[in-house]
Amino acid sequence: MGIVAGLDSSSGFTRVVVCDADTGAVLRQGYAAHPVEPKATEVDPQAWLLSLGEAASGGLLEGVQAIGVAAQQHGMVALDRQGNPVRPALVGNDKRAQVAAADLVDALGGRHAWAEAVGSVPQSNQLVAKLRWLARTEPEAAQRTALVLQPHDWLVWQLLGRPARRTTDRGGASGTGYWSARTGAYRPDLVELALGHQAALPEVLGPADAAGTTPEGLLISAGTGETMAAAFGLGVAVGDAVVSLGASGSVMAVHHEAAADPSGMITSFADATGMHLPVVHTLNAVRALRGTAELLGTAELAELSELALKSTPGSSGLVFLPYLEGERTPQLPHTAGTLTGLRRESMKPEHLARAAFEGMLCSLADAMDVLRGRGVEVRRVFLLGAAAELPAVQALAPAIFGAQVVVPQPADYTAIGAARQAAWALGVSQGSLSPHNPPAWQGAAAQVFEPGEDAAVGTAVRQQYTATREQIHPGAFGHGG
Repeated sequence: MGIVAGLDSSSGFTRVVVCDADTGAVLRQGYAAHPVEPKATEVDPQAWLLSLGEAASGGLLEGVQAIGVAAQQHGMVALDRQGNPVRPALVGNDKRAQVAAADLVDALGGRHAWAEAVGSVPQSNQLVAKLRWLARTEPEAAQRTALVLQPHDWLVWQLLGRPARRTTDRGGASGTGYWSARTGAYRPDLVELALGHQAALPEVLGPADAAGTTPEGLLISAGTGETMAAAFGLGVAVGDAVVSLGASGSVMAVHHEAAADPSGMITSFADATGMHLPVVHTLNAVRALRGTAELLGTAELAELSELALKSTPGSSGLVFLPYLEGERTPQLPHTAGTLTGLRRESMKPEHLARAAFEGMLCSLADAMDVLRGRGVEVRRVFLLGAAAELPAVQALAPAIFGAQVVVPQPADYTAIGAARQAAWALGVSQGSLSPHNPPAWQGAAAQVFEPGEDAAVGTAVRQQYTATREQIHPGAFGHGG
């Protein structure tokens, strides 16, 4: 079929992978840091283009027939009628819109109304909240805003030479807070509620659609957000969940319909294949391990892992509720972490170390249960993040999650997913692929761990954790577990 490229434009760098369109084999790669601070909350979007140019230099794209673009989610590029930015782009990790998000929840009539309208409750990182913040704090810039794009939309538009047609995809649109994955339609009234007036919104393309062709004849696919691209690059399917272990955590799964949740704990994203990606976030994951390591004076998480494996399941009765920054799942924003079960025999470093791992994984299992409670099937769990390599995580996770656990080898699955999308659009344009069936690329190389005989042990650990959580935070999930 040919050669394709995938771009991953994250908050701090751009990666490019060039792949065989038929097999997905990576032929060559490029990388460049963005010429801005990675933690900056505002950036001139031209920096993304400069980084892209550097990452793709040296003939990297020679022979490439199609390009897919994935980029950081929840970034906002507000443009005037001429297509020029009215201010620097706001990136996804900008938290200044927290008050604006709360205002919007009240303005529409509460969390349930938002979940029903668009499948998610406004969070500070979403575009709908950023628009409200802009209207309240920079009214002149808000008034000049005529078009709103996300980073991957803007990059696609630039690669195509800024045509009159502006596009996005289902995955990107589903994170805005004003497009519903359930209905497949925008809610322009919510844009007006946030911004104070209407603005143009990009056309939402299907998973195998092309956004256009560059003057040089390169096909550009629809593009998508980094989460959707990573899921596509991993090859996850119905029955699979992806657990991301960062400072905070998330659990997402592939589902055949939008799994909106009236409580707002589920964010109902669309994926890059025509399916859905309901996501549940926790505020605390690896930060609980790092805090425990500091408390115990262990320099590295590998030492904490080694220490934890010297303990036994249930940590000699110690239970750690890892709500160190408050918690989002369950909704306990003002709570703190809790350690219970302290007895003389349990007051040993190895028991506390294991309690931290069990607490983190049980908290994520709680998040997984929120999805299961809405009918989402989970048979296999992909575990992502550096902490997924820790022996304690690999030893405990299958039993606590009650599922096969897959730890993929490190790779840029976001860029690979973008390249796979490009191959799909290219194949459809050539008539060699159906718009309903993506190219069958080989799945990620991975280690696989089974619950095996430890399944009952995992159930007992979960029961101990749930009983403690219910004692301290009764009814936190509304159903006792």
